[in-house]
Order: sequence, then structure tokens, then C-alpha cells
Amino acid sequence: MDQTSKIQAIESTIREMNRCWTETWSETRFREYIHPDAVAIVPTIPGRLEGRDAYVAGWRGFVESAIIDVWEESGHRILIYASGSCAVATYLFSISFTIGGQPVTMKGRDMLFLVWESGRWLVVADQFSPEPPNQS
Repeated sequence: MDQTSKIQAIESTIREMNRCWTETWSETRFREYIHPDAVAIVPTIPGRLEGRDAYVAGWRGFVESAIIDVWEESGHRILIYASGSCAVATYLFSISFTIGGQPVTMKGRDMLFLVWESGRWLVVADQFSPEPPNQS
């Protein structure tokens, strides 16, 4: 698989994984994209989520309390390392949802570290954050 094919496969993996929680909660499918030793740093939970179970539980908690109206991701940038066995992916997102009866719209950015394992790309690390206000 050449670099272009790997980059396309990783972007496809990310988009498919995100559809599992933004379009309909499919925990079984979502888990398939997450490495057993995954770690995530998210802006709403202190410390970090460690392991696949904690990672999945974090996303489950969100989708069970929010109604997602719009999810958009763009600007994917994927860099391949270690002879094609791992990658860093970044992208921008915009999400509109309702939680506790309150509408929320947030723009942010996500950075994932993925590894090629057992014939597929798995998310090992994830850090996302809201986009800071423009300081112009």
C-alpha cells in the first residue's frame, strides 16, 4: 500500500469511526476502531481516559445525553511514520447539538495517533479541544 492509499484509508477510518457516534450510537462498531490501550484527553473530563473501555464510555456518556444535529469534519492532515505502521492525523470539526435542552455549537480540532495492527488502523491516542476564539 503506497502513502496515498494509506492516507486515504486512515481518513476513511476516522470518518467511519466518527459516524458511529455522530449519526447513531453503534458501540460495537465504535469499539472496533479503538486500540485496547487507547488514551484520550478531552476538555470536559479531568486527567485522561485510559483503555478502550474508558474511551468508549466517555463517548457513550456524551451521545446518551446529547442530540447531535450537525457534525462536520474537514482539513484532514495525515502523516505516516515508522515505515507505515503508525500515523498522526489532525482535522477540524464543527458540531451542533442539544444537551439539557440547550443548543450548543462548537468548533474544534482533533489529533489522533493511530497504529496499523491486525490488518486495520486503530486509534491509540486522541486529544481534542475547542477552537480558541479568534484574537484579531
